[in-house]
Amino acid sequence: MHIADICQRHIVTVSAVATLREAANRMREHHVGSLVVTVESEGQSQVVGVLTDRDLAIEALARGLDGGDLRVGQIASRQLVAVPETAGIEEAVGTMKQAGVRRLLVTAANGELSGIVAADDLLAALADQMSGLAEALRSGASREAAERPAISPARPRPTFLPHGTPGMQQPVGLA
Repeated sequence: MHIADICQRHIVTVSAVATLREAANRMREHHVGSLVVTVESEGQSQVVGVLTDRDLAIEALARGLDGGDLRVGQIASRQLVAVPETAGIEEAVGTMKQAGVRRLLVTAANGELSGIVAADDLLAALADQMSGLAEALRSGASREAAERPAISPARPRPTFLPHGTPGMQQPVGLA
């Protein structure tokens, strides 16, 4: 499975000069936990960072900073970590681990930003794969049961323990 199959294609951006309040409202409006931060350069938007809901909570709210005064570019992560659309889950997880991030930008073959993938997306994809494997095991057992009828088990024979075995009660009347 390629990252292109599971990444979020709806990329929500915010200008580096927007206020944190504007960014938080944008996250709320689009129901996302991160925004791709851009600056205008020669009439084109250029990606310069990523702002997450965690950034808002830890960098601004926890410090008592005013979200109406602080600009996105002041706290957004400028560490851009990306994987190509053709990357597999294992490569994406390794990249996240190495960079210490929870989200990756996804790039097309021409280098353009084509999506974003979060740890949650990877967990969901892995859970689907595990569920598929569990279903394969169950269907294999069902197929085997249908193809190979059960052998009638021999009647169980009673098993007797020798007298004096710990935990055995002495028969009444015997001493």
